[in-house]
Amino acid sequence: MHRLYWKIFLAFWLSLVFFVTVTLVAASYNLQQTRARAADVNPHQRHMTLLREARGIAGSEGIAGLERWLTRLDRREVTPYYLLDEQGRDLLGRPLPPDLEIRLARQRSPMGQMSDMMMRPAMAIRVASGRSFQLVPDFQGVNMWRVLGRPRVFALPLLVTALLSGLLCYWLARYLLRPINELREATQAMAGGDFAQRVVPGLGGRRDEIADLAHDFDHMAARIEQLMTSQMQLLGDISHELRSPLARLVVALELAQQKQGGEATAEFERIALETERMNELIGQLLALSRMESGTGKIASETVDVNALLERLVENSNFEIAADDRRAVIVESVPAAIDGDPALLTSAFENVIRNAARYTAPGTTVEVAARIRESRLEVRVRDHGPGITEAMLDRVFDPFVRVGDARDRASGGYGLGLAIARRAILLHGGEIAAANHPHGGLEINIRLPLSAGR
Repeated sequence: MHRLYWKIFLAFWLSLVFFVTVTLVAASYNLQQTRARAADVNPHQRHMTLLREARGIAGSEGIAGLERWLTRLDRREVTPYYLLDEQGRDLLGRPLPPDLEIRLARQRSPMGQMSDMMMRPAMAIRVASGRSFQLVPDFQGVNMWRVLGRPRVFALPLLVTALLSGLLCYWLARYLLRPINELREATQAMAGGDFAQRVVPGLGGRRDEIADLAHDFDHMAARIEQLMTSQMQLLGDISHELRSPLARLVVALELAQQKQGGEATAEFERIALETERMNELIGQLLALSRMESGTGKIASETVDVNALLERLVENSNFEIAADDRRAVIVESVPAAIDGDPALLTSAFENVIRNAARYTAPGTTVEVAARIRESRLEVRVRDHGPGITEAMLDRVFDPFVRVGDARDRASGGYGLGLAIARRAILLHGGEIAAANHPHGGLEINIRLPLSAGR
């Protein structure tokens, strides 16, 4: 904690010290200017000017007007001014400074009245009610606090300090948040399957608690990447090794059938069916392993989306016709995308076959292709039971079972949508699942259009 603590602590005190320094400098300058002006201006002339203002307000607005005028004067002038009645009390009820009371007591003496023209009756301020007041300045009351209390003195240092401290805080916030944002982006990338993300190289020579966190994150990412690579390598190796005994099993099955005179008994048919399903599963595992490991480069050709979807829908109808289900293209648009034809075929085929597998008997699988926001959008909707909201994101994970209504009895292995997602991501696209408002599951695929479209 200490390294970040000291950075925040120093930033705070630098702002505070700067504010106090600028304020004191501005106050000292204004105090000096005020005293210089007081030396240049005749105090008697200034007093007479204010006296005329007070008399005019007393005649037109009375005591209430004098109170408002005196309040404004006290805020504006550095020199304190008092309006004293016949008993020596200030109109605003302010206590008089001791040295001013002593001076006023001297002025009330016969000798003082002869020597101080400001206290002569002719200088009185009278209101309509008959009350009279004397305007008395307190030149000894000019001090730093009075200067600091002036808005024009305080506003400029406050504005300058707010600006500079704002810039300092902005720099500090950027300094603290930049690595946090990088960590956030790296975390999101890892959540999307990119385990090669690292944060420390982008931090330079930074050394604080956030840098320690970045080092821990990179260590964790490297470990996860190693585990995932080992897992996919193991999965690929096992799948590859299973191919050989599976091929021998198929040959042995054919030989056994020949010895039985070519008759296909129920047991042989069951063995053949399970062998075919195992072969399909191994093929899907190998395909997923290759895409997850990133081995090999994908081809780049221009693929006609309409032709591809029509072919896949036709193939799907051939497979599901006996179950009173159909796949139809409800919307199409001339579009082409650049990519690997085999991977794109696998992606769309898995999505359509998945929908055909779960749509209810007597219903159709709806395939719609359109262009939206300069990208190809393909929607595949079934009329099945749908899935829970909590499983919408997990439906693309390998071997995930989403519920009793869409389980192993359907004939799937939980790999089709995982293969589709990886293939779509390899082409810079997006794939998402959502429950349709009128029932069924809808898969939405978005892909960039071909550059030569």
